[in-house]
Amino acid sequence: MAVKGSRPLAAAAAALAAAGMSALVAAPALAGSGEPMTYQGVLDPLNHQKGSGNATLELNGRTATVTMHWEGLAGKFEGAPYPHVQHIHGGAKGMCPAMSADDDGDGVVSTVEGKPAYGAIQTTLSVKGATSPAAGTNLEIAPRGSTIDYKRVFEINDATLRSLREGVAVVVVHGLDPSLIGEKARNAASSLVPSLPLAATAPALCGALEPMAGGGADTGAGATAGPDTRALGLGAGLIALSGAAIALAARRRTAS
Repeated sequence: MAVKGSRPLAAAAAALAAAGMSALVAAPALAGSGEPMTYQGVLDPLNHQKGSGNATLELNGRTATVTMHWEGLAGKFEGAPYPHVQHIHGGAKGMCPAMSADDDGDGVVSTVEGKPAYGAIQTTLSVKGATSPAAGTNLEIAPRGSTIDYKRVFEINDATLRSLREGVAVVVVHGLDPSLIGEKARNAASSLVPSLPLAATAPALCGALEPMAGGGADTGAGATAGPDTRALGLGAGLIALSGAAIALAARRRTAS
């Protein structure tokens, strides 16, 4: 004969076990709340360019420290140092576009044609002044020349923070060497700033920002995101408690 109260106790134990498993499953989603994170991206050339580079974003709360190095891009624009606007794009696939994204067949993937892969401008990586999307085509605050070592600290906006945590943030550096693209593209106007040539605003380098292994737990973004040990501890405690409750119920049944 079952001891009075053993069934409710067993039911409670089962519920605790289920809660423990739920806590374990939910652990990655709870991680990274305010913990410092580091993201890195390798900048590969697009649109027949020859440049290369890398980008690092260190995130501490709302403060982002962005360092970049790139080289091999066009050095001059109309006789002056070439302004290479650069951004963090996001909210899309978190990818750099393939040449198949060239919908109009001019041999260049424009910023607009690449948008389904990397998304809209979310942060402008300017050398001074605004970092908002509205500053995205302001040549006056863009880095200039064929090579740059860039560092800037600023408060990150919600859209960029969300893209980082969802693993869809992409760094794009714009500005093509006209000598490396076809005549049709050289003669085309930019769809972003019609007063500029297409080459001035088309993407030249691109790299997805990925969380670094050992850089702290993130909100599940990327394969290197780790579990929240606090949530794991809670889950383990609940499972242990459920095991003790089940054992107590078994001893009562045996005594009966």
